[in-house]
This record gives sequence, structure tokens and C-alpha cells, in this order.
Amino acid sequence: MNHPSALLREAWLMSRDRAAIFWLGLAFLLSAISVASGVAEVRHQRVEIAKLVELDAIDRNAELARQSDWGGAAYYAFHFTYDPPSDLAFAALGQRESAAWKHRVRMLALEGQIHETDASNPELALAGRIDFSFFAAYIAPLLVIFLLYDLKSGERAAGRMELLTATAGNSAAPWRTRAAIRIAALAACMLLPLGVGAAVMSAPAADLVLVSVAVALHLLVWWGLVALVDRLSAAPTTQLTLLVGVWLLLAILVPATGRILVERAVPVPSGADILMLQREAVNRAWDMPKEDTMVPFIERHPEWADYSAIDAGFDWRWYYAFQQVGDQAAEEISKAYTLGRLRRDAAAGLAAWMSPPALLERHLQFLAGTDVRSVIAYEQSVRDFHAELRSFYYARLFRGKDFRLEDADGLPEYIPAH
Repeated sequence: MNHPSALLREAWLMSRDRAAIFWLGLAFLLSAISVASGVAEVRHQRVEIAKLVELDAIDRNAELARQSDWGGAAYYAFHFTYDPPSDLAFAALGQRESAAWKHRVRMLALEGQIHETDASNPELALAGRIDFSFFAAYIAPLLVIFLLYDLKSGERAAGRMELLTATAGNSAAPWRTRAAIRIAALAACMLLPLGVGAAVMSAPAADLVLVSVAVALHLLVWWGLVALVDRLSAAPTTQLTLLVGVWLLLAILVPATGRILVERAVPVPSGADILMLQREAVNRAWDMPKEDTMVPFIERHPEWADYSAIDAGFDWRWYYAFQQVGDQAAEEISKAYTLGRLRRDAAAGLAAWMSPPALLERHLQFLAGTDVRSVIAYEQSVRDFHAELRSFYYARLFRGKDFRLEDADGLPEYIPAH
């Protein structure tokens, strides 16, 4: 057990170590920058969502006021759907960097609308953003290495090893205490900005605790790796080279190799394939006999069989029927796309156990609700909402109800899943 005076002495010695203070100061700075960046991005997304919700209602009401039938109302009325960021999303933006978290949908075929993503800044989306999860997972291990790699080897190279060991009475005690002080200081420098960010974003205290525990365990893992390399009793520069090599292996090579192997092992159709298949089915319907559209539509909606007789010429019922049949044509590939992403994510989760940085990043994204499953859940909520729209409009289109603006007040409203 360490005596309080020993802890204070080691803390004082660390405060006199310019290199240690530099690395701790850098940790605090990078943590603050990553947290500030995440907070700014989440605030921007929330402001954008609030603005678009308001503008969406204004635009839809204006369009509905100009319509004279339900077919036109369904065609021109857009509905804004969105996935609001969680209170912890600032710490791990995750899939919100690359996957769409907002759409404007209407009563046309849906799959094409889902997969028409809007990347406002493709270069930034490709490079990613240095949020807290990236900093904690990939940069913090380097800071652990720089803080600890020469604690023993440096004293050994300076010829003070025997004296310090004899003074302490326990050969492991001084190094364990010194390393623990530095790891605790590093954790504090990393987690203090995170705590401020969590307070600003009103993140639940329980989530903050879970993130803090995960980060602390991650630092302990890298402390253990440094201790293992230190057993080689090599020169400081040799140990540093070995540890940086371990970091390259676990933080870069293993995740990259795992990603390549997962992508090859689990084939997934692209969103572009879904978009093209659905569009081809919709465009082909214009040249097909109307019964070729109405038969598969009625198989899915037998309740409208008595209203499905379509005369020659254009009919809104036929138009929206072939929009849905277009979705039905892309249904299997869309399910394969969703299932494939889930399988890849599960495989990537297993591969992440071989890479502590990848494992930590995935865990923080899970806690923040920014992982692959959250994206898929949002897409499903859009499909569920679109089904409500279809149910609302079909009841009026197939029964031939006259359009009344006041009846449009009953239109379904999109409610986020969380």
C-alpha cells in the first residue's frame, strides 16, 4: 500500500518533469478541442433540425392550400424526417458523419428517397471528425506510451536504478506508484473537458460514468502493454520504438485488415443499386398495362380491391400504386442491404476485440446512439412513417373523397424514435 507521502512525492516529481507536463497539457488541449468540436456539431444539427421542422410545416401548408385533389396534395406535400442527436452524441459522432440523419419524403416510392443522401461536405465526411471517441481511442494510447515508456529504462540508463530500488525496499513499488500517478493525471486531463461538455449538453450522469469507466479501462490496458514491453529491460529508445509499433499494429493495421476482411466476407448491395432498381420499376410502369400494376398492389392491399378498377388515362390511384410496386420490387435487395450491414457490424464487433482502440470507439458510439444499429433504426422509422402516409392518402384516393384543406390537418406527423 502506498503511503500518502509517497504519492505526494511522486506527484511533485511529475510536476517537475517538463516532458510529462507537456504530454498532459497536450492531452487536456486535444480533449477540449475534440469535445468542443463535438458540442458545436451537435448544436448545429439541433439548430438545423429545428429550423427545418418549422420551414417544412410552412412549405407543406402552402402547397396543400394550392391543391384541389388528394392526388396533388400527396404529390406536392413533403414531410421532414430526422434523427435527433442524443445528449451524448457530442462525444462520439460515429455514423452521423457518413449516414443521412434527415430526409424530406413524400408519397412517391420511398426506397429511392431513403438512399438519396445529401453529403454537404464529402471531403469532411470522408476524412471524419476528431471527436472525443477518436481522441480517446487512437491518440490517448500514444500519450500513455510517451508518459510511461522510460520510467524504468530511463533510470536504468542513468545508473540510478539500484539506488531507487534499495531506497524503496520493493523493486516494483516506485514504478507502479509513478505510473499510477501519471495515468490518473492523464485520465483527469482527458475527462475534465468531457465532463464540461456533458454538463453543457445535459447528458445523463450515468452515461458520463460509463464513458469514463471505459476510457479508464482503455488507459489501463495500454499501461499494461507498456509494462510488458518494459520487462525486456531494453534501452528507452528501443522500448519507444517497440511500443509505437504495437500502437501501429493495434490501432491501424488490425482495424484496417479487419475491415477489409469483413467487407470481403459479408457482401452487401449498395444503396445505388436499390435506387436504380426502384426507379427502373417505377419508370417501366408508365409503359405497362395498368392491371400489371394493380394486381401486385392489390395483393399487398386487398382492402382496396373493390376500388381498383382503373379506366383509360391517368389516375392518381394507379400512379401511387406503381410507386408502391416500385418499392415492392426493391424490397428484397433493400432487406439484403439492411441485413448485410447488420452482419458486417456484428463481424466488425468481433474483430474489434483484437484492437482495443476500435473496441473503445465502438462502445462509445453505442452509448451515444451513433452506431450502425441506430442508423438502421432511423431508416425503419422513416419507413413506418411513410406507411402511415400511404394509409392516410389511400383511404381518400381510393374512396374518391373530395379534397378539403381542413381534412389535411389529420396528416400523420413524424415523431423521432427517441
